[in-house]
Amino acid sequence: MKILTAQQIREADAYTIAHEPISSSDLMDRAAAACFDWLTKEYNNQQTFSVFCGVGNNGGDGLVIARLLASKNLKVKVFIVEFSKKYSEDFIVNLKKIKKSTAEICFLTEENPWVTLDQNTLLIDAIFGSGLNKPIGGFVVDVIKKLINYPIVSIDIPSGLFTEDNTHNTIENIVHAKYTLTFQQPKLAMLFPQNNWFCGEMVVLPIGIHPKFLSEVETPYCYVTKSDVKGWLIPRTKFSHKGTFGHALIIAGSKGKMGAAVLSAKACIRAGVGLLTMHIPNGGLTILQTSVPEAMCLTSYENDVIADVPDISLYSSIGIGPGIGMDKSTQGALKLLIQNSNFPMVLDADALNILSENKTWLAFLPKESILTPHPKEFERLAGKWNTDEERLKMQMNFSIKNQVFVVLKGACTSVSTPQGKVFINSSGNPGMATGGSGDALTGIITSLLAQGYQPERAAVLGVYLHGLAGDLAMEKVGGQSLIASDIIEFISQAYGWLKI
Repeated sequence: MKILTAQQIREADAYTIAHEPISSSDLMDRAAAACFDWLTKEYNNQQTFSVFCGVGNNGGDGLVIARLLASKNLKVKVFIVEFSKKYSEDFIVNLKKIKKSTAEICFLTEENPWVTLDQNTLLIDAIFGSGLNKPIGGFVVDVIKKLINYPIVSIDIPSGLFTEDNTHNTIENIVHAKYTLTFQQPKLAMLFPQNNWFCGEMVVLPIGIHPKFLSEVETPYCYVTKSDVKGWLIPRTKFSHKGTFGHALIIAGSKGKMGAAVLSAKACIRAGVGLLTMHIPNGGLTILQTSVPEAMCLTSYENDVIADVPDISLYSSIGIGPGIGMDKSTQGALKLLIQNSNFPMVLDADALNILSENKTWLAFLPKESILTPHPKEFERLAGKWNTDEERLKMQMNFSIKNQVFVVLKGACTSVSTPQGKVFINSSGNPGMATGGSGDALTGIITSLLAQGYQPERAAVLGVYLHGLAGDLAMEKVGGQSLIASDIIEFISQAYGWLKI
């Protein structure tokens, strides 16, 4: 699902109006009807609504929603926040219509900025939309600050939030929504952790934007959903055998951290690799062979750490990092691996920490390798940032400069590519913020590489599959109790869900 800029959103509307064809007022009706349907299902017992409308097209959306709610004999108050006397044409059309309904209408102005609200009302925020490009001011600031004490559903985007970059915005003047009902495509700003406080839960509502425009418009940003990745799955034919699905090598573990090796091994196998060999410290052999009998094992000559690498010519993918530690001999082993590898590999955890202390090695990484840092690991590699927008730019530049994929883990994990694209993941939940979750992701991506997926698809599909397995696990065990082993257990169900 492509993520569009504010300018592209305007172009999408204009293209749809011209080529469907449909009037702009009818397109507004369609968008508002989608919001009305969601509101009456999610808040089916709600009797009182307060709709705050600006005087632009976002306010027009709010007027149509209010009229539809009033048509169901619900108590509706409309507050027109008149920050300008210049009304949009579609706002004027719908203002005339709402006056014929049972909705009560009140104008909020500089002279009359506020009225008392019913404590049981649900607030609908339609003051400013995605076209806002400067911080709000005047009496509207006071209106927004008084809304904070009520449950709010924002239409298209929380009023005051810019669609892309909020670096120079006044964040204390942005609506805090419980839900944001956004139209057709998500907005980039809604996917940054720093803006979750404003957006709440994002709900993307299709409104029939012309498919030709969406297929042809170019953007570096994509919000990854089921429909994006389900067609990527490589089918298994009747005469396939274990050699068909690759032989992965995972280099993992050290004394006290063999659990990381076990989790990455289990996830790799569950994700469908044909054969898996684990290269581990000698002292971890019994643990690994007992915990994952499906994996073959090679051991380092050191008992507690990995100090060497095996012949890598036998393998179709390599993953390294889970639990390996920072021992000097382990650093030497990673350097040797980088020097000898001639195909993309997956680097995670301590492999990334070693790289951050030896940044000249980045230039020698095999092109299109996949790095899977959490934010602190990425900070060690790339430097500090002040905002999520700055972090995303740094991530994109890092991928382009070093010709690697970066899987920056967290809520809405982002995958940046050597070509400058970014895939932002939609699956996953807070319960996955648990030890070992990243080790499982390393195993999944390494498995997909071994099976023949190209690095971009291995990274993007691996992240989505990992998050989806976590979502399915949470349905069974709950967010507080979810552990990495649960994620691995539900990989098979995630595959099944993708095939539906």
